[in-house]
Amino acid sequence: MYYVYILQSERDNNLYIGYTNNLKERILLHNTGKVFSTKNRTPLQLIYYEAFMDKKDASEREKWLKTGWGHNQIRKILSNYLNNKNL
Repeated sequence: MYYVYILQSERDNNLYIGYTNNLKERILLHNTGKVFSTKNRTPLQLIYYEAFMDKKDASEREKWLKTGWGHNQIRKILSNYLNNKNL
């Protein structure tokens, strides 16, 4: 199983999108500063994920979510959560 996930930094409220085949381990790596792109943004909280059977499907979904259209979809999917966090 492969997972596309969205983390939110508790430090600056910014979002990070990624994918992995081991979600628990990947979140631990993020929160222990072992992922370069998020090491200065810890702690991070998992706010959304999707599961895929195929690695390529997960990778393509991650890439799409990182586009402007993807960011718009994230805002729609998580509208109540994000509005309550005052982003």
